[in-house]
Amino acid sequence: MFGALEAGGTKMVMALMDSQGRETDRKVIPTGTPEDTMPQMLAFFRSRPIDALGVGCFGPLDLDPKSPAYGHITRTPKLSWRDYPILQAFRDALHVPVGFDTDVNAAALAENRLGAARGLSSCLYLTVGTGIGGGVVVNGQPVHGLMHPEVGHMLLSPDASDPAPEGFCPYHKGCGEGLAAGPAIQKRWGLPAQQLPEGHAAWALEAGYLAQICANAMMVLSPQKIILGGGVMHQRLLFPMVRAKTISLLNGYLPVREVDEGLEDYIVPPGLGDASGITGAYLLARDALDNAKIQ
Repeated sequence: MFGALEAGGTKMVMALMDSQGRETDRKVIPTGTPEDTMPQMLAFFRSRPIDALGVGCFGPLDLDPKSPAYGHITRTPKLSWRDYPILQAFRDALHVPVGFDTDVNAAALAENRLGAARGLSSCLYLTVGTGIGGGVVVNGQPVHGLMHPEVGHMLLSPDASDPAPEGFCPYHKGCGEGLAAGPAIQKRWGLPAQQLPEGHAAWALEAGYLAQICANAMMVLSPQKIILGGGVMHQRLLFPMVRAKTISLLNGYLPVREVDEGLEDYIVPPGLGDASGITGAYLLARDALDNAKIQ
């Protein structure tokens, strides 16, 4: 049996999965402080016999095994979690192998192995919700490097019609998260995304910003599929708008079939729906157990 944790900035989703990836138990709790939240999560996994745990966690994270801060949540806006050693906390308490990565890398892994990018060697998974984050898989593995991809903080060109052209990110003016995440939509227009009517000006603005991220990703990363998930993308009207604006931004520069066909099968919703994150955590747990057996 495998434990899976999708550790988000708003909620913690815990699940128990069998060897076939079938979910047998689940619990969801709000993300409070570590002092409030960790005991509840540890109690859930301690009370169930698991062979390994997978954690897809909000970030930024230190993912360098050679770093003294490996497994820490680092400069998160959630101040109570800043510099918290979450990986070590689970290892010390549960005494099982623990797979650990960003929540969006976990979701990208799941989509690559089991979802919309199955059979491809690379993909970008972009979640658009409380924040904007991007997970990248290349050759079947999540990308790590200097740190991990922070696609949501890509700097964008503000739209001339934007009433809040600097956005709302506490770190950067004009980054994707500050301009296009769910809270930015609500602060700009006074209503959450799901309450805005179909013809509202918010949608053209949102699609333009997401298209900038997609076009930049196509130029820099060249993924074989871009998957747009998260709560904001439940507004399905955004998909054709993002595709059209991305093609416009590319301006004929990429001579590939996917662009010629209108990006219909290239910029797509998650194949696993809202289960990408928890499924990715399960896959991290399986990989951690496999690696432990090899060692």
